[in-house]
Amino acid sequence: MVEISKRIQQMAPSGTVEMSQKVREMQSQGRDVISLSVGEPDFATPLAVKEAAVAAIREDKANHYTAATGIVPLKKAIIDFHNRKDGLDYELNQVAVFSGAKFTLYTAFQTLLDPGDEVLIPAPYWVSYTEQIKLAQGTPVIVETNYEDNFKVTVQQLEAQRTDKTKILLLTSPSNPTGTFYTRDELTTLGQWAVDNDLLIISDEIYYELMYDNHHSVSIASISPEVQAHTLIVNGLSKSSAMTGWRVGYALGDAGLIKAMADLTTHTTGNLASVSQYAAIAALSSDNDAAKEEMRQKFEDRLELFYPLISEIPGFKCHKAGATFYLFVDVTEAAKRCGYDSVRDFCMAILEEAEVALVSGDDFGAPDYLRFSFATSDDLLVESARRIKTFVESKWK
Repeated sequence: MVEISKRIQQMAPSGTVEMSQKVREMQSQGRDVISLSVGEPDFATPLAVKEAAVAAIREDKANHYTAATGIVPLKKAIIDFHNRKDGLDYELNQVAVFSGAKFTLYTAFQTLLDPGDEVLIPAPYWVSYTEQIKLAQGTPVIVETNYEDNFKVTVQQLEAQRTDKTKILLLTSPSNPTGTFYTRDELTTLGQWAVDNDLLIISDEIYYELMYDNHHSVSIASISPEVQAHTLIVNGLSKSSAMTGWRVGYALGDAGLIKAMADLTTHTTGNLASVSQYAAIAALSSDNDAAKEEMRQKFEDRLELFYPLISEIPGFKCHKAGATFYLFVDVTEAAKRCGYDSVRDFCMAILEEAEVALVSGDDFGAPDYLRFSFATSDDLLVESARRIKTFVESKWK
């Protein structure tokens, strides 16, 4: 028997990936499963982006290794994008490109954390944060938030968990799984607290462009030069440009930190696939804004359709998402009234009996909740809500 390392044995598998695998298995057996579990746009990558990739292949630009942290034109495109959106200024040595935002985060934690270093994580949180931190021998410190505050963390909650080992505040705005976001005033308060306590902010901004009701995202790095100096931005193109398969992620921050992350990358993945880099330049161009806006508007239309349908299911309670493509639903009452001991059991019963796949909230540090993705067609959203409502009403006691 091959002995697996203790650190891998202790790692919890990704709940979202596990559910996706389960759905594929059931669909391969002929089951009519609707998946609302995946964090992936159902749109095609914009045509101009695909054409840029094809051109790079035809012009033999995609045949060879590039610098481990990406080609200069892509770095310039990233810098220009953040300058347009938030007025931020970065130099070339302050940006690095990686194989997806997930691996960007992994690289950051491996670069920054020593054994025992603590990372403050407001809950609910994305499923991979805690496991990546533990793999880097750091300590995830979960900071609970409240439904009544729309899951926004406060300085008081953070300060109650801060110790002399605290090194990083991990902030996600807009948030997966809750669909909430922080205002500029809220980010100003959080950013100044981090500066005052000499903490690094890792700002996960992967859903930055998926905002609704005429709101606009704000990067915490744009609050002040001092906050920017204390911030590592992590972003990518998977959500805003429907490029999950292209695996484009990047980081912006302190030049010394970026160099260290780059050095690690030379021993892991090496460069992001060359063809993806040329596609990413087109995706970040202002010429692609119309295509991104078309997708964003479609997501907002789906939110307006889906939110009322979910809200009317007995025992379901949720805020209307202000961003992302998720609803995070408190189903405590429904699970109990339908005879289930846990929301996870309730979630699996919905999958097996109603044939709708969701993700249990315990994977996000919130065991009373289910995450619904509305990144699918209107017809499937309506049908999934109908199935779940029928299921709940048939079990209600």
